[in-house]
Amino acid sequence: MPLPLYLLAVAVFAMGTSEFMLAGLLPNIASDLDVTVGTTGMLTSAFAIGMIVGAPLMAGLARNWPGRSSLLGFVLVFMAAHVVGAATSSFPVLMVTRVVAALAYAGFLAVALTTATTLVSPDKKGRALAVLLSGTTVATVAGVPGGSMLGTLFGWRATFWAVAALCLPAAIGIVKGIPTRRVQKVAAGRPALRSELAQLKRPRLLLIMLLGAMVNAATFAGLTFLAPVVTDTAGLGELWISVALVLFGAGSFAGVTVAGRLSDQHPGPVIAVGGPLLFIGWPALAVLADKPAALLALVFVQGALSFALGGTLITRVLYEAAAAPTMAGAYATAALNVGAAVGPLIAATTLGTAAGNLGPLWASGLLVLVALLVAFPLRGVIAAGRSSEVVQ
Repeated sequence: MPLPLYLLAVAVFAMGTSEFMLAGLLPNIASDLDVTVGTTGMLTSAFAIGMIVGAPLMAGLARNWPGRSSLLGFVLVFMAAHVVGAATSSFPVLMVTRVVAALAYAGFLAVALTTATTLVSPDKKGRALAVLLSGTTVATVAGVPGGSMLGTLFGWRATFWAVAALCLPAAIGIVKGIPTRRVQKVAAGRPALRSELAQLKRPRLLLIMLLGAMVNAATFAGLTFLAPVVTDTAGLGELWISVALVLFGAGSFAGVTVAGRLSDQHPGPVIAVGGPLLFIGWPALAVLADKPAALLALVFVQGALSFALGGTLITRVLYEAAAAPTMAGAYATAALNVGAAVGPLIAATTLGTAAGNLGPLWASGLLVLVALLVAFPLRGVIAAGRSSEVVQ
């Protein structure tokens, strides 16, 4: 894989850390800005909504900009939003910075996904996507626990400053490493925006976007509420929350790496094997959650399966949207973040039921089951292997 892909992954690491870091910072933010923890939770919702809206909006606005300039601009706006967020003492201003940061991240990821496909041969989109998404998985492994620890030791503002600082090497890497000629060549022959948006009328593209969103919803339903399972159900100390997050992130990295080598030519087996295993894994995690060793092992496995299956489906989105070269990344980004926004909302409704802390894990299993029921009759369509088959 070319070096520019890894430079893009560095930026995704910084931005992915910001997306997930608030889970460990909300109580400190609430205390410092004199608002309730429930109110600070709106910061997470604002970021998710910004990602959903921002993906197609920012990708559309950036169509007429050179790819490298777009990527650099989004990184600089993202960095500026965190500088303002770290310095402000106003909750409304902090809320605005989260929306701005989400819009910048969504635009960056949409353009980066499209740019990544121009850096490799047409049959290696899955591997390119795996490299790019490795930034997100490494953020889960190192960035999120590290950010939470930094916030605990030095206050939540230190984490915001750290994310802003991470954007500097990412920006330099984009300037030094991202070529312009190949992106410009794509831009010269691209279809009109209306034609690219019309791709959303294609049932096959919408189906795969839906499945990707559902699998991601299952991932975030279980992951968002993992902390009380670790401390209350398994009876482990708070330190083990970070351990569980690291294990989930390590599994995610393994899953997206392995699937990235298979999703281009052999997506069918990944979906056929990974889907049922992922479905079985969530209820198994709920049943065995009171056994710490089993809990931690299954957290790793579910991270691997979630990102293997989710990454494969998002790769299919890029193939299916091949006729929308500047918007394909936006469609993939939107699918990912619809799932990230909806999953925790569904999971939250189960907390007041008899299932208690384990409710989100059962919800994750149900979401995967529904996805499998939708996908099974159309498995041949979803598993279309090569990019040439998709375009035809």
